Amino acid sequence: MRNLAAKAPEDLWPEFKARAQAVYQAPSRAIARDLAEGVVADYEGKLPSAVACFMDDFEAAIAHLRMPVTHRRAIRTTNLLERLFVEERRRLKIIPNAFGEKPVLKLMFGAMARAAERWRAVRITDFERRQMAAVRTELDHEYEARNGLKTKPSQDADQTKLSSSSQT
Repeated sequence: MRNLAAKAPEDLWPEFKARAQAVYQAPSRAIARDLAEGVVADYEGKLPSAVACFMDDFEAAIAHLRMPVTHRRAIRTTNLLERLFVEERRRLKIIPNAFGEKPVLKLMFGAMARAAERWRAVRITDFERRQMAAVRTELDHEYEARNGLKTKPSQDADQTKLSSSSQT
């Protein structure tokens, strides 16, 4: 949104911002795409650089819409990432050149452990688990189609289970 604000004049910004937020917070990816087409049609002539910025990473900006509704807010914001690295940033400011590979890996492991603790509070129902499995399958098919891989495994391929736990 900051990038868009920098490219839109102040008099058009409130309306453009509201339309862009409606796209990013749409209930589904299909609706988001329809709303985006409307934004492009209405503002392409008035704000070409803002529309180009809006469409530049559009698919990445609506990627959170694939996930269950209850998880979208945590997924779409960078607040978790920002909070995750507060301690690391503080330590690196104090001693900027004293870190080698091992200390940095320790810091990152600690940050990931703290993130995992926060995510433990997020409850995942069986329905949401099935939704995430469907998203994983959809992403796998998209990846295979994009890279020209075969979509069906051969009959000889070993169909081993990747995880023994239904919690992962």
